[in-house]
Amino acid sequence: MAEPLSTGPESVSHPVDAPLNLAPYLARLVTAQVALHATMAGFRMASPLLALRLGYSPMAVGFLLALFSLTQVFLALPAGRFADRHGLRRPIGLYVCISCSGMFLATAFPVYPVLCFAALCTGGAAGAAIVALQRHAGRLADHPSQLKQIFSWLSLGPSVSNVVGPLAAGLMIDHHGFQSAFALLAIFPLFSWGLVRAATLHEKPLGNAHEPLQASHVAALSPRQSVWALLRQPSFKRLLIINWFLSASWDVHNFVIPLLGHERGISAAVIGSLLGAFALAASTIRFFLPWLTRNVREGAVIGVAMVVTFAVFAVYPLMSNPWLMGVCAVLAGMSIGSVQPMIMSLLHQLTPPAQHGEALGLRLMTLNASSVVMPLLFGSASALMGVGALFWVCAVVVGLGSALAWEMRVPVSADALNPPGSH
Repeated sequence: MAEPLSTGPESVSHPVDAPLNLAPYLARLVTAQVALHATMAGFRMASPLLALRLGYSPMAVGFLLALFSLTQVFLALPAGRFADRHGLRRPIGLYVCISCSGMFLATAFPVYPVLCFAALCTGGAAGAAIVALQRHAGRLADHPSQLKQIFSWLSLGPSVSNVVGPLAAGLMIDHHGFQSAFALLAIFPLFSWGLVRAATLHEKPLGNAHEPLQASHVAALSPRQSVWALLRQPSFKRLLIINWFLSASWDVHNFVIPLLGHERGISAAVIGSLLGAFALAASTIRFFLPWLTRNVREGAVIGVAMVVTFAVFAVYPLMSNPWLMGVCAVLAGMSIGSVQPMIMSLLHQLTPPAQHGEALGLRLMTLNASSVVMPLLFGSASALMGVGALFWVCAVVVGLGSALAWEMRVPVSADALNPPGSH
């Protein structure tokens, strides 16, 4: 029997018009994401501890931490293009090799230069893999409401990995040392490759549902533009600006709370609890988003989230009681955490199918560039204005930016789920 034709870069082993039960397949994708991202998260926690133990300065540790995001600034856009050309399996296989190589080198040679190289490898691999997984997941959807469901579930991956990776690394360091921890983290990406390799890939074909296309035909249905042409589209540009506003809000919260807590004499355990409550609230709201937003357009959800973020950040610095600060942390986590799935849904509807990976890479590049620059800006601004004033500045920016979110609508001509020839 002849093998089925390809639906672009991925192969399909079932009839293309057969119904797809997304839940188990999404669980496999989320687990694959966790396995690869947990290596980076664990190493990002462990490598600064080893650098400090080796006698390096806090400045050297800051440089080491910056490398995790720095690679993603330069690799995100090429990774998106690579995913557009090759789909899921080949990119994930490459990123698994890169991540494992960095960790095995750190295991064999636990010295500062190798730690820096491993940070580049694990950070770049985790970021690039997220682009490939998000692009693939978006291609599973048949309608916009399904996109919200898919990205709500997929957004749980980093939250889980930020618990699994550091916890596993910390336990291994305490009981067996840094090299054993690095060796364990080097194994995690192999699970990711196993999950992706064993998966039946169900990407929605870009062509006629009864005549899946070869990869070379995809561009004919969705003409490829330059990345600068994407940036010139008002709706896409507006989406990136909104995404940056809310990503900066997340960074502001995580930057300010430790400093604000230290100023007020709050214990480290309580500060950690506030940050944990924020992250837990962000994860929890994403779990329930598919049901809460079933019949609500994405722009409305983002607009409400920005208004709530404005209100919470306006009163946050005025709260001196840790319990009231905890309430603010939960509300801020729920509002900011609800945005990413909506952003991803809109991005897939506003960009041509043949450039989903490139658009995702562009989004990741801007966010990681912000993550490198913003902490330096926050530090300078807090010295001039005070720590609490950062919340107020962010509140004003997000409040004014909410007008952009309310205007976000998907034009019929930009419906990326129904490209020409798909009916």
